[in-house]
Amino acid sequence: MKLLAAILLIVLLGLQYRLWISDSGASEIWRLNKEVAAQRTENRGLGERNAQLAAEVRDLKQGLSAVEERARSELGMIRSNETFYQVVPRDPAAPAPVHPAATTAAAQ
Repeated sequence: MKLLAAILLIVLLGLQYRLWISDSGASEIWRLNKEVAAQRTENRGLGERNAQLAAEVRDLKQGLSAVEERARSELGMIRSNETFYQVVPRDPAAPAPVHPAATTAAAQ
């Protein structure tokens, strides 16, 4: 009877070792669960990106307004009856322009 109890105890300890300590035990399952959660998060983000791209493709196939917007923003195109004005920001290091009226008023 003592021999049977000792054998069962050794088997129990071996199984516990495999479950808690070995590479294919509970720690591996926890690591895999973390990887699955990270992959699901990445998949969600990629799914949203795919939906945006599908909507853009649908827009480009159906309407000319999306094509026109893309031509204007990416290629800088304008219509034949439009005038293009480009506003260049002032260089902060350059001195401010002096108006002639301001200089004559200061001289008097």
